[in-house]
Amino acid sequence: MMELALAFLTLTFLEIVLGVDNIIFISILTNKLDASIRPRARFLGIALALVFRIIMLVSITWIMQFKEPLFSVLDHAVSGRDLILFAGGFFLLFKSTKEIFELMESNEGIDNGKDVNVAKQFAGIIVQIALLDIVFSFDSILTAIGMTQNLPIMVAAIVVSMVVMLLFSGRIAGIIEKHPSLQVLALAFLILIGVMLIADASGYHVPKAYIYVAIGFSLGVEVLNIRAKKR
Repeated sequence: MMELALAFLTLTFLEIVLGVDNIIFISILTNKLDASIRPRARFLGIALALVFRIIMLVSITWIMQFKEPLFSVLDHAVSGRDLILFAGGFFLLFKSTKEIFELMESNEGIDNGKDVNVAKQFAGIIVQIALLDIVFSFDSILTAIGMTQNLPIMVAAIVVSMVVMLLFSGRIAGIIEKHPSLQVLALAFLILIGVMLIADASGYHVPKAYIYVAIGFSLGVEVLNIRAKKR
């Protein structure tokens, strides 16, 4: 019983940590919507992430088949998982770079888009969130499988982590919107994640601890800058 409880707590913590990049992406996209519909968009985005993860969990045998080699490129055996990670990483690079350009150069940031059809914009953002949810879900599920083979524990840990993400997503989105420098930092973080996904898909595994330590240090420096400006 103690072993199951420990596995549950550890897996829940890891799922929350792995969900940080997902929350940042959802927050940046939903901040472009009208304030009245942002909570609904964040809820749908996180709900989709939960649905994808549970579907993948109950299809573990099918998921594991994605690790089987399909073909080789320069002595690297490419699997279905590699193709999904590569596509997700490329999409993150493209989307994050585009968001930084719009924020810094074209002045089409968060508050613009008033002339855009709201329903169309909402649907477009949800589709983008769903596409990245699939990529992030693969990473999350492979972590869960590596921690324990107990399906109820995996499902419970993922549900709890999603609830925690939902509770804090609004605050994270508000902070990112309030401080444009944090938004640029968050987008730079997503670019880093995109590069890491592409590297992983290419056979060069980069420990996520390195990424999180780097972004944690950068975030700490930026928080000190914000506090210094207030004084």
